[in-house]
Amino acid sequence: MSNLSIKDVPEAWAEALRQRATRNHRSLQGELMSIIEQAANEVSPAANNAYPGGGIKPAAYDPRGTVVGHDRFGHPIVRRGWKTIEQIAAEHRALYPEPLQGGPLGVDIIREDRDSR
Repeated sequence: MSNLSIKDVPEAWAEALRQRATRNHRSLQGELMSIIEQAANEVSPAANNAYPGGGIKPAAYDPRGTVVGHDRFGHPIVRRGWKTIEQIAAEHRALYPEPLQGGPLGVDIIREDRDSR
């Protein structure tokens, strides 16, 4: 394994990295390894022109997912896959054309929980 060293890191950056490591429940070394691993595994746009299903890659496809934002704790929100919500809903309706029968209604569950307090 190689050893890497970064000199003259501004204190504000070092502190930000320490806080990020704490948020992610890692040591500073573990957080830095995670950042380096993520950067090393990035696929260049030229090399990323096909996907496992074959054919032309849909614009939103990335096998590792795409970071679309961050939650209130600073953790990335990752979108995986390339289907739209409409496609997923159509597949679900095809698998389950009839609603489930005999189960409790959501409103009844909420009322029971509320009344039990």
